[in-house]
Amino acid sequence: MDIQHYKDSWIQPKVEKAKEYFNQLFEDVREQSFVNTLTTDLEAWKQSHIRPSLLRKSRKDTNYQPYLKWLKYTGKLDEYLDRSISYIYMRDLGYSLADHGIQAKINRATNFVKNYVIDTSNHEPFRLSTLYRWAQKEGIESTFFWLIQKLKLVSKQLPEAMDKENAQRKLLKIIAGVLLQELDQLDEQSSADLRRNRLDQAVRLGYSYGLTYPFIDDLLDANILSKKEEEQFSSWIRTTLAKEKVAELKNWEGENGDLVRFVYKELKEAFEYIRMIQANLDEHHFFELSYLFFHAQELDRDKDIDHPNYTNDELYLPIILKSACSRMIVRSLIGMKDNETNQQRMFFYGIYNQLADDLADINQDQKSGAVSSYTYYLKYYQQRSDLVNPFELYWTVIYHLIHRVYDSDQKTCEIILNRAINGLKRLKIRMGEKAYTELMKILTQRMPEFNRFIQHLVQKADNVDFFDKLLRDHFVQNLRNQKQAKTDFFQTIKDIRNQINQLLPIKEGNGARESISHAANYSIEGAGKRLRPIVTWLMGVQVYHFQPSSIIPLIRSLEYMHTASLIFDDLPSQDNASYRRGRETLHEKYNTAIAELTGLFLTQKAYEEQASLNSFDPSTVLQLIQYSAQKTAEMCRGQAIDLAAKGKELTIEELNDMCFYKTGIGFEASLVMPSILAKASEEERSSLKKIAYHAGIAFQIKDDLLDVEGDLQLLGKPVGNDQQNNSSTFVTILGMDGAKKEMWNHYCEAVETIDRLPYETNFLRQLLDFFVNREY
Repeated sequence: MDIQHYKDSWIQPKVEKAKEYFNQLFEDVREQSFVNTLTTDLEAWKQSHIRPSLLRKSRKDTNYQPYLKWLKYTGKLDEYLDRSISYIYMRDLGYSLADHGIQAKINRATNFVKNYVIDTSNHEPFRLSTLYRWAQKEGIESTFFWLIQKLKLVSKQLPEAMDKENAQRKLLKIIAGVLLQELDQLDEQSSADLRRNRLDQAVRLGYSYGLTYPFIDDLLDANILSKKEEEQFSSWIRTTLAKEKVAELKNWEGENGDLVRFVYKELKEAFEYIRMIQANLDEHHFFELSYLFFHAQELDRDKDIDHPNYTNDELYLPIILKSACSRMIVRSLIGMKDNETNQQRMFFYGIYNQLADDLADINQDQKSGAVSSYTYYLKYYQQRSDLVNPFELYWTVIYHLIHRVYDSDQKTCEIILNRAINGLKRLKIRMGEKAYTELMKILTQRMPEFNRFIQHLVQKADNVDFFDKLLRDHFVQNLRNQKQAKTDFFQTIKDIRNQINQLLPIKEGNGARESISHAANYSIEGAGKRLRPIVTWLMGVQVYHFQPSSIIPLIRSLEYMHTASLIFDDLPSQDNASYRRGRETLHEKYNTAIAELTGLFLTQKAYEEQASLNSFDPSTVLQLIQYSAQKTAEMCRGQAIDLAAKGKELTIEELNDMCFYKTGIGFEASLVMPSILAKASEEERSSLKKIAYHAGIAFQIKDDLLDVEGDLQLLGKPVGNDQQNNSSTFVTILGMDGAKKEMWNHYCEAVETIDRLPYETNFLRQLLDFFVNREY
C-alpha cells in the first residue's frame, strides 16, 4: 500500500465520524430540537445576567488596563477571569468543568493570570520588557532571543498583500496555546531544569507549528500566488505531510519564486524540528492530524461562491474536520495522550468555534467573496430550501455540547451561553444595529419567537464578556499602535535629523587657516544617527515645551562634542579605525595632527554654543556648562580605561563602568541637560541618569554584537574591529548569548525606570526598542 493510499485510508474513518456527527446535528436542526430546551436554559441564565437598568453597571470603555481595573473595582474580576479560563479549558483542552481536579487547575490558572496581568503591574503585560522578565524568571532567555529574531524575520518577509497584524496574532496565539498546554502539565513539584526544557521546547514547537498559519493558510488565501503556483505549493505540502519528510521544492514555475523559496526554507526548518520532537515521542498522530487538517482546508479553500450546487455534506464536513483537528493538533504536538472522552469533546467542540468565527467574519467574507457557511447560505437560501441554516446549526451545536457532551453541567451551560450572547453583542456592535437586525431576520425565519428572546438578552444582558476576546482586540490594536508609533517615531527622527543637519555646519572662510573648520565639517557631515541631539530636541520640545529655536545652541553642542569624541576614538593611538559614518575617518582623510586639532576645536565650539543659550537664565546656563565639563572629563576617563584594557580581560563590572563612561554619559547628557534648563527636580534627574546608564550600556552591547554579526553596508564601518584590536567587549567576556542577556537586562531596567517618570515619554521607549533591535 503506498503512502498516499495509507493516508487516505486513515482519513476515511474520520470523514465517516464527521458525517455521523453532522447527521445527528442535521436531524436536530430539522426538528428544531434545541429551541425549547435552550429557551429554558436561557430563562434560567437571564436571572443572573439581566438586571433593572438602574442597577446595571455597564462600561463601554473596554481599553485593556482601565477595563480590568474597573472589573476589579466592581468586584467582577474573579468571575470574569474564572469563566474565561474555564472556557479555554473546555475548548482547547477538552476538559469537563465538573471534574474537581480540573476546577483546581482553573483556579490556579485564574490566579496566575490575575497576578501576572493585573495586580503586579499597571503597564502593558505583553511588551518586550515584561516578556523578557518572564523568560528570565523561567531561565529561557536564549529561547526569547531566538523567538524575537524569528518573529522579526517573519514580519519582514510577509508580503504587503497579507494581513500582517492577524498573521502575527495567529502565530503568537499558537505559541501561547502550546505554552498553555505545557504549563498545564507542569506543577509546583516540577524541577527548574524540567520547566526550562519543557518551556523552551513548547515555544519552539508553538512557533514551528504556528508558522503554518501565515506561511501556508494565509499565503494560500491571500491571492498572492498564481493558480499554478498554488497547485505546486499545495502539492508540496501534501506530499511532505504524507511522507512525514520534507519534499524537495524543485523547478518552481511562477513569479513568486523568491518568496516561496524563503517560505520553504523556514517551513523546512520548522517541520524538521517538529519531526525531531515527534521522533523522540515515537508519535505519528501529529502528522496524521496535520494531513487531515490540510486536506479539509483544501476542500474548503477550493469552493467558489458562484457554484450553486454544493451539498450540505460538502459545506459542513470539511468544517467539522478542520475545526476539530486545529485543537487536537496542538495536543498531539507535545505528545499529549488524551483519553477518548477528551478527544471526543474536542472533536464535537470544534464546529462551534468555526460557526462562531464565520458569523463574526460575515461582513469581511462577503466583501472578499469567500465561501463560509453563512455567506453561502445568504446567497442561495431563497433558491435552495435544502440548505442547512448555519445559525440554526450554531444553536443546535450549543444544545448538543451542553446537554449531550457535558451532561447538562450547570457551570458549562452558564459559560457557553455567556459566550453565545457575547458573540452576538460583539457582532451587533461591529455590523451596526440596522444591518444586524436584517441579518437576524433572514437567519431566524423559522424561529421568530426564539429570535425575539435572544435579541432581548443581547440588548439587556450585562457582564458576559471574556478575557480572550479583550486580549485579542487589545493585541490587534496594540500591534497597530506599535506599528504606527514606530512609523511616527522614525518619521519624527528623520524630520528632526534633517533639521539638525541644517544647523550643524560650521562657517568656513578662505585660506589654509580654515582647514580645521573644513575638517570639522567633513566629520560632522558623515551619516551620523544624531541620536543625542535628537533626544535632547524631543526632551526639550515635547517634555519641557521649549521653543525649538531656544535650544539650537544645545543641539549643536551635543553633536560637536560627540563628533569630537569619535575623532579621538578613531585615532591610530586609540582604536585605529579606518571608517566612520560610512566614510574614511578623519585621520585617514587628512592626517593624525589635523584629526587631533579638529577634535579639540569641536570640543571648544561645543562650549561656545552652550554659552550662547541666552533664552535661559545665566545661573542655569552656568550650571549646565559645569555639568557638561564634568561629563566631558568622565568620558576622557572612560576612553583611558578602554585603552588600558586592551589585551586585558575585564570583569563585567569594569566593562559596565567603561561602557557607561564611553557611551552612557553621552545619553545622560542628552537627557539631563534639557532637564537642567527646565529646573527639574533632583529626583527626576536621578531617574533620567538611571535611564541613560542602562540605555547607554544596552546600546554599547548592541554595538559589540553588531561588530561580530553586523553588516558593513548597514553599519557604515567594518565588522570585527574589536577582535582585531584585542578589545574586551561584552561578547568576548560573556559570549554572544551572555551579552544578549546583559543587554536585555539593561533594556528592562531602563524601561522600568521610564515607567516611573511623571510624564509620558513614548519616544524614549521607541528609542530603547531601536537600541536593541537595530541593524546598524
